[in-house]
Amino acid sequence: MTEKLFTLAIISTGGTIEKTYDEAEGILSNGLTVLDMMIDRLQLEGLQIDRISLMNKDSRDMSDQDHKQIAQAVSECEETHDGVIVVHGTDTLSETGECISKLYPELKIPCILTGAMRPWIMRNTDSLQNLAESFAVVQLLSPGVYVAMHSQVLEFPGIVKDTKRMRFVKKDT
Repeated sequence: MTEKLFTLAIISTGGTIEKTYDEAEGILSNGLTVLDMMIDRLQLEGLQIDRISLMNKDSRDMSDQDHKQIAQAVSECEETHDGVIVVHGTDTLSETGECISKLYPELKIPCILTGAMRPWIMRNTDSLQNLAESFAVVQLLSPGVYVAMHSQVLEFPGIVKDTKRMRFVKKDT
């Protein structure tokens, strides 16, 4: 008897987690995606993963339409997947989480937003930890919209980025 796989959609949107060094410009930018290399480093037995490359933007460059496009992609995944992870830049991750929770308040699957404060290519990155945590919690949480980073999970609405502590918090905490 074969065990049913947990079907997971991973929607990539860019952000710091996926920034790479552009030698010609001498800057970190969203060019090549490194998400597949990150996923390949993890042991993910029991998961059927479908990658959706929606966009590759610094989240500061995202528009309201981009947040709605991400929300729509999450909604489309709920009919065919058991959960979804959105890899997103941290500067506007809260805006996307709020958008998803507002447009789809009765989401039927857990949706985890995650990213990194430092790119995957840096030695002191938090990206692989945050991604691994997301793979774990998406299989355990009830339907809803969450951020999973830095060993914590918070549920939308009401999540903001605390730029002093460099983590996400509930408003007024």
